[in-house]
Amino acid sequence: MTKGNETKITDELYAYMLAHNPPLDAVQRELVETTYAELPDRAGMQSAEEQGPLLAFLVRLTGARHIVEVGTFTGFSALAMAQALPADGRLIACDISEEWTAYGRAAWEKAGVADRIDLRIAPALDTLRAMPLEPHIDFAYLDADKSGYIAYWEELVPRLRQGGVIATDNVLFHGRVTDPHATGAAKDIQDFNDHVSADPRMDSVLLTVADGLTLSRKR
Repeated sequence: MTKGNETKITDELYAYMLAHNPPLDAVQRELVETTYAELPDRAGMQSAEEQGPLLAFLVRLTGARHIVEVGTFTGFSALAMAQALPADGRLIACDISEEWTAYGRAAWEKAGVADRIDLRIAPALDTLRAMPLEPHIDFAYLDADKSGYIAYWEELVPRLRQGGVIATDNVLFHGRVTDPHATGAAKDIQDFNDHVSADPRMDSVLLTVADGLTLSRKR
């Protein structure tokens, strides 16, 4: 096997990358820092810092006006995407925790984008299945419980417009996806990755961004 890139991401190189990406604004930075301060044992669930500007870039690139996020946590990714939406754009955020999303609500208000975000506290499958069946979603971000990834995918894809994009986080699952004896969430991600790569409705690429990010475009 030929590897085209031998670059190792050191702390110095990671800092260099962040320095050459769009910086987080004051509200985004405060939310990231608050999450780590208030929820230190859970903060790893937050999307990586570089994913905020990337998600915003993808929203603008696709011209998205209707976004669905599955898994919101404290709201960093929703904030970044909502800020990239036009004023009449809408983001449906799916989560089951009032406690965690309360941090997001405060940040969205402070950033002036709360009116663009429709937070729905309920099992995400219930929220997705209640949506219209016709293709209407421009962009989706999937970053929730790994056991539900395939089910979420199967609800999202039919509702995605042609050319619409799904970004899926944690598809390398801390490097454990290569373990032939993987169990639990790592096995769930292995199954999801196989499911996505075999889906004839979508064109997908798996990238080594953060903990692995798959970008999928509906044909």
